[in-house]
Amino acid sequence: MDDHSSQHDPAADNKRPLFSSDLSTPIHGLFVLGVLYTLYLAHQIVLPIILAVLTSLLLAPLVKKAYIKWRVPRMVSSLFLVLMVLAGIVGVGVAVAMPAIEWAEKAPQGISRLLVGESSFKQQIDRVTESAKEVEKSVEGLSEEEEAEKPTTVVMQTESWRSQLMSKARNGVAGLALALALTYFLLVGGDRLIRNLVKQLPRSQRKTALRITHDSQSQIAQYLGVLGLSNLVVGVTTGLMSWAVGLPDPAVWGIVAALARFIPYLGVILTIALLAVVSAISLDALWMMAIAPLGYLALTTLVGFFIEPWIHGFRMAINPVVIFVSIFFWGWLWGPVGVLLAVPLMTVIQVVLKQIPRLQPVYRVIAR
Repeated sequence: MDDHSSQHDPAADNKRPLFSSDLSTPIHGLFVLGVLYTLYLAHQIVLPIILAVLTSLLLAPLVKKAYIKWRVPRMVSSLFLVLMVLAGIVGVGVAVAMPAIEWAEKAPQGISRLLVGESSFKQQIDRVTESAKEVEKSVEGLSEEEEAEKPTTVVMQTESWRSQLMSKARNGVAGLALALALTYFLLVGGDRLIRNLVKQLPRSQRKTALRITHDSQSQIAQYLGVLGLSNLVVGVTTGLMSWAVGLPDPAVWGIVAALARFIPYLGVILTIALLAVVSAISLDALWMMAIAPLGYLALTTLVGFFIEPWIHGFRMAINPVVIFVSIFFWGWLWGPVGVLLAVPLMTVIQVVLKQIPRLQPVYRVIAR
C-alpha cells in the first residue's frame, strides 16, 4: 500500500475554505446591495410596513395588559389605541400647520426688516457687498476679451412647489392610513402570527426568536417612554421660555422643541437654528435674541446627559458615531421619515445582533 496515497495533505484542505470565503463575500455584498435597492425602490410600501411593525411593538404590551388585567377584547383596545395615535398625529399637525403657514407669509417681511433696517446684520452685509463690488471691478478688465455672443437661455418649465407639496401630502396620508390599518391588524393578530412563525423554526431557534420579539418590545417601549417623558418636560419648558421672552406662538415652539428631540443631534441643531432665526426677527435686543436658543441648548443638554439616564438608567448601547451615521443613511434612503425611524430601527437591529450568536461580533463592533 502506498504511504503517499494515505497521507493527508493539509494544504489541500486549506484551499477550500479560502475559496469558499472569497466567493461568499461578493455574494453577500451583492445581496446587501439588492436589499438596499429594494428598500429604496419600494419605499412607499416598505415604510408603512416598518412604521406599523414598530408601532405595534410599542403598543402590544398595552393591549396584552388590558386583556389580562381587565379582560378588554384585543379588537377594542387595539382600535382605541390606534384612534389615540391618529388623534395625536392630527392634533399636532393642526397645531403646528396653521402657525407655520402664517410664519411662511410673515417671514419675508421679517427678514427684509432685519436686513434692511439699521442693525449689525445690515452693516455686515453692506461691507460684504462693497467688497464684492470692488472685486467685480478688478475682474471686469480681465473678462472683456472673453465677451462673445450671449448664449441662448433655455427655460424649463417644472412643476410648481405647491403641486409637489400636495403630491407628497397625498402620498404621506395614504402611507399613514396604510400604517395605521396594518398596526391595528398586528395588534389584534400579531401574537398568533408570531407563534405560527416560531413553530416553523427548529426547536433550538424558537427561544431565540421569542427572546428577540420580547426584547424588541421592551427596548422600544423603554426608549420611547423615557424619551417621550423627557421631551414633554423640554417642550413645556421651552414654550414657557418662549412666552417669557415674547416670541409669537410660544406653544408651537414648545411642540417643535419636544418633537425635534426624537431625532438625535439633528433635531436639537434644527430647533436651535429655528429659535435663533425667530428670535432675531421678532426681538430687538441682542441679549433677548440669545435667551431662547441658548436656553433650549442648556435645557436639552441637562435633560439628555443627566435626567434621562437617572430616570430609567437606560441608554442605547450603540456607539454615538453609528447612531449619527445611521440617521444620515436612513434619511438619505427614505427622507424625513427615515430620519425619524433611524433610532427605533437601530434599537431593533441591536437587539437582533445581540441575540443571534453569529451576529454578536457585529454587535460588539458597533457597541458603545
